[in-house]
Amino acid sequence: MVAIGDGAVGKTCMLISYAQQKFPEDYVPTIFDNYVVSVNVGNQTVDLSLKDTAGQEDLARVRKLSYHGAHIFLVCFSIANPTSYENIDKWTDDIRDFDPSIPFVLVGLQSDLRNDPTVIEKLKQKGRAPISMEQGLLLQKKVKAAAYVECSALTRDNLNRVFSEAVSVILARKTPTQQTQQKCCCLL
Repeated sequence: MVAIGDGAVGKTCMLISYAQQKFPEDYVPTIFDNYVVSVNVGNQTVDLSLKDTAGQEDLARVRKLSYHGAHIFLVCFSIANPTSYENIDKWTDDIRDFDPSIPFVLVGLQSDLRNDPTVIEKLKQKGRAPISMEQGLLLQKKVKAAAYVECSALTRDNLNRVFSEAVSVILARKTPTQQTQQKCCCLL
């Protein structure tokens, strides 16, 4: 699985919280990172390769190297950052240019901030508001994402669901023979 989206939207926190079962204390900008998590799917154990990418435009060439071998993308935005939501088309165009056959899950990160008074006030001063669940579902339809999931890496709310949805999408695309032959799945 490859996680993509604007910088500083919470991709790294989501992956670390899931892979290491703890929320990272400090913000460290990512160039490229990889985590491996073993999960049970049916009656077998599957190793998920989780690739973290940099959202900054000046690192686009490095980021695209991580796309190779991807079975699915997690296209991420922050619920507390409307600009990152508006930039989703850029990210879906990027992966479709790479390989239009690879599915993706749209992920709304930082769901714990949707009702945070400080976030609401800061956005209100700019004439904006946090992204609603309805907006996320509309965007899912618009960009033709396989699923839409919101989560919080901080509270772990719906965190596991992001990855179980992604695995379900991958397995639904494979034939029964492919499912039993492949023991590793790469999610970028």
